Amino acid sequence: MNRALWVVQGLLAALFLFAGGMKLVVPLEALKGPVPLPGPFMRFIGVAEVLGAIGLILPELLQIRPGLTPLAAAGLVIIMIGATVITVEGGDVAMALVPLVVGLLAAFVAYGRSRLAPKSSRASVFQSAG
Repeated sequence: MNRALWVVQGLLAALFLFAGGMKLVVPLEALKGPVPLPGPFMRFIGVAEVLGAIGLILPELLQIRPGLTPLAAAGLVIIMIGATVITVEGGDVAMALVPLVVGLLAAFVAYGRSRLAPKSSRASVFQSAG
């Protein structure tokens, strides 16, 4: 279970670093979607996604406040609920599956790190890889 959680955490972190980073560096005009959102709100979501990506990896990896990892994942679940709703409101129900699945994966990490494998250590991660 620990390995599965690390794989999902790594993939989600990469996804949110990319998505959040794009929201921070791309001009606001290029971020227009089917439902118009204010520019500062899009920047805020970008910051939240980047911080969430960092929170998925660093606390658990460094064993410094590892309880922050499920909180970061839960925060990303909230962002993905909003993304799913906005995508459905925009009229593209099929594309709403993408943020829905990403949100479910983040929920898996939140639950897994708080209930299934809460006391994993950095040593066990590297020992299991070898």
